[in-house]
Amino acid sequence: MSKQLKITWTKSFIGYPETQRKTIKSLGLRKLNHSVIKPDSPQLRGQINKVSHLVAVEEIED
Repeated sequence: MSKQLKITWTKSFIGYPETQRKTIKSLGLRKLNHSVIKPDSPQLRGQINKVSHLVAVEEIED
């Protein structure tokens, strides 16, 4: 069983650095309140940590 993460973009990135905007886009988030489901990995956790103040994360079991 692999874990998956549901990532929801909850707060606007206006006023935040360009690198955080790019991280939001690289996670596959297109607009506010959009959610994506991705397989858990150390790389993904690192991206989430960078923008943790802008997203909500839920763990999902397969």
